[in-house]
Amino acid sequence: MQSSGHRFRDVEHHPLLADNDSYDSSSSSSEADMAERVWFIRDGCGMVCAIMTWLLVVYADFVVTFVMLLPSKDFWYSVINGVLFNCLAVLALSSHLRTMLTDPGAVPKGNATKEYMDNLQLKPGEVIYKCPKCCSIKPERAHHCSICKRCIRKMDHHCPWVNNCVGEKNQRFFVLFTMYIALISAHALVLCGFQFFSCVRGQWTECSDFSPPVTVILMIFLCLEGFLFLTFTAVMFGTQIHSICNDETEIERLKSEKPTWERRLRWEGMKSVFGGQPSLLWINPFAGFRIRRLLLRGKKGGPEFSV
Repeated sequence: MQSSGHRFRDVEHHPLLADNDSYDSSSSSSEADMAERVWFIRDGCGMVCAIMTWLLVVYADFVVTFVMLLPSKDFWYSVINGVLFNCLAVLALSSHLRTMLTDPGAVPKGNATKEYMDNLQLKPGEVIYKCPKCCSIKPERAHHCSICKRCIRKMDHHCPWVNNCVGEKNQRFFVLFTMYIALISAHALVLCGFQFFSCVRGQWTECSDFSPPVTVILMIFLCLEGFLFLTFTAVMFGTQIHSICNDETEIERLKSEKPTWERRLRWEGMKSVFGGQPSLLWINPFAGFRIRRLLLRGKKGGPEFSV
């Protein structure tokens, strides 16, 4: 087993190279240019996991809607639970998309140039650091992701299920994704419990439009899926809220880094991640989304892929 130091070797700080050290700066891009592009990581494992996430949510929605709710004789029971479950599913998948397609806070590649350093207006004797893998000046609390091949500001971890890093700019959407997945998993488990109870009390042929063996198999698989997803996302949600309140990322916690920054108070940390004072916008994954801006980005340069 590799030691902790070896595992995090690619994110350790290295002093800036001397002026005579050369590297290709043609790949450098400004922050404004990066903001005008759609973010997407071309990682095979991540794309498979992201597709699996969508398929599992669609499967759960299919079983809940067509196996349990539509055949029910209680009209309002079906309508209320159907609307609630599908709304939560839409919110979960929207949060997943925004986590996956939002720049997590990537530092521009190859910005460790003399011109860029001159613009920083550094004080005499001030120490700056350069990432040897993406040739960028590494800000405080930034870490290099070997999958995204970029340094990410306040990188918490790289999550294959969203095919992206969780960092400064998309942590809010990742928290919402885990919360909504946990909610629909719990809802699905409750509906499965009611369905099994009603089918045992009545006739199996009347409680579903599918045959009894098919109904049992579909519901058992949904129960297993719901239990696993509920456990995983609930733990992840709690971990993320704890990290936000303590103003400490998972990488910083694992490396036992002593904070050199002024930690925010718990409530200030929540407001910095979710934006502004508490409101319904905190739990809205569509907040700040502009279709017109997305179309303009596509016309200006198309999507940005990791190299």
